[in-house]
Amino acid sequence: IKVNDGETVKMEDVSLEFRSTPGHTNGCHTIVWPEMQMVFTGDALLVRGCGRTDFQQGSSEGLYDSVWNRILSLPDEYVVYPAHDYRGRTSSTVQEEKKFNPRLTKTKAEFVEIMKNLNLPYPAKIDASLPANLVCGLHELIGEEKQPEDTNK
Repeated sequence: IKVNDGETVKMEDVSLEFRSTPGHTNGCHTIVWPEMQMVFTGDALLVRGCGRTDFQQGSSEGLYDSVWNRILSLPDEYVVYPAHDYRGRTSSTVQEEKKFNPRLTKTKAEFVEIMKNLNLPYPAKIDASLPANLVCGLHELIGEEKQPEDTNK
């Protein structure tokens, strides 16, 4: 399903709001489930951290703005579910991240400086993964668009 920023997808009694949260990558989305007071943040906001911004159209400034304006602006009691956590923490809350996230409790300028100096190792398979991530499964659709029509029908 292709969704745009601000769209709501409804499935029976479930309504999920999609929010564009670029910064880690240009195509990041956060999914808000208002009825359950839950937010699924992907790699934009992690428990006491955030996604790196040094590849695939990443932007530290953009990530800071996305997280503060699109995620941490939700009510404090919303439960945050990130895409993953290297320490096994499966959730947090908006309030906890506003108080305790060591990167996002800083000013935007301080955040940008922190992100610039993470000195993370270059991921082993990133050169193969990035092109696939950028089309996000759409390569099949793109390939179909380029197929010539069968004129013998």
